[in-house]
Amino acid sequence: MKADEIRRLDDEQMAKTLAETREELFNLRFQHATGALESTARIKAVRRDVARLLTAQRAQTPKET
Repeated sequence: MKADEIRRLDDEQMAKTLAETREELFNLRFQHATGALESTARIKAVRRDVARLLTAQRAQTPKET
């Protein structure tokens, strides 16, 4: 998922996407542990997607002063 795509999401969609991405990461890790994962590069890509989502989510929340 590209950063531009993430920035266009509203708060609710971003939270839903983050939950789905974290679930996908869990499943990939589980497949890797059992030896069923074919492409380990997908783990790295999903981890980066989670980081992008968290960064965009923090940028959207107003700072408290």
